[in-house]
Amino acid sequence: MILSTYRNNTLEIGKITFPLLQCWNPMTKVATIAAQVDGKRVSCRISYAALQKKFNTSADLPMKAVTENRAVIEIAARKLIENRVYEADGSIVIQYKDL
Repeated sequence: MILSTYRNNTLEIGKITFPLLQCWNPMTKVATIAAQVDGKRVSCRISYAALQKKFNTSADLPMKAVTENRAVIEIAARKLIENRVYEADGSIVIQYKDL
């Protein structure tokens, strides 16, 4: 008797998820959250200026605004991804007007 398993490796086209991956770059003052788009990682970036303007974030704790407002940021990122508003490097830049 031979047992075998079949694994379907097809990707779900158009699937966008947001794993809990985020970071802060103190040199550029940009927060980044990760999106998973059709199995590929996409960096979604938002500047401190946009965070401060929209969420009145502290300069000492910029990622607190990202954590507390992640749902709003993910909605903005999803819209940009769906509209294919990618930068040359494949990332998404979320601006104040997108929030």
